[in-house]
Amino acid sequence: MKAAVLVFPGSNCDRDLAVALGGAGFDVEMVWHKETALPKVDVVGVPGGFSYGDYLRCGAIAAQSPIATALKAHAEAGGYVMGVCNGFQILAETGLLPGALLRNAGLKYICKTVPLVVETADSAFTSGYAQGDTIDIPIAHHDGNYTADADTLAMLKAEDRIAFTYGDNPNGSDADIAGILSANRRVLGMMPHPERRAEAVHGGTDGAAMFTGLADALVSA
Repeated sequence: MKAAVLVFPGSNCDRDLAVALGGAGFDVEMVWHKETALPKVDVVGVPGGFSYGDYLRCGAIAAQSPIATALKAHAEAGGYVMGVCNGFQILAETGLLPGALLRNAGLKYICKTVPLVVETADSAFTSGYAQGDTIDIPIAHHDGNYTADADTLAMLKAEDRIAFTYGDNPNGSDADIAGILSANRRVLGMMPHPERRAEAVHGGTDGAAMFTGLADALVSA
């Protein structure tokens, strides 16, 4: 199993994501934002951080980077993509996921561990959990307030594409949304950081099942 982790100027969770994927059995390659093609991989990780300093709008410049075209082609061909925090913002800016991530309702940066509710187990990313499970995953963001129009929210709910909700909404996200899936369920965007709860030394392993579940899906495919 092969994975690529994209690296932008300002990424600061790229190594964390690579380590978590590697721990689940992936052979991981780091890909710089100026590359125009991806290696042949099963999964692309879009990491957290502050790509391009979050200038203009979080994820907006990264969505126009040379590697973004290859990222979109990978997703549109049915490849798996996991975007975490700034990665979720980038996926929204590329149009691979609907909605937008706005400034937190309290207008402050938030860094703490929060409870997440698993809303669906019907995806490679969430198959390691049961629907309704509560897991503890850290957040670290200033612009994590997920916002979408009423029709989009209704569509996400009707199509079972809300992956995670906050047990205690920290940022004002519509419908308490913490993570969503694409229509083909192979693209996940989430604001919390599962890679920071993938090993016991991190203080918990609640995030590990996202990576092992993804690996299991590929092995059984």
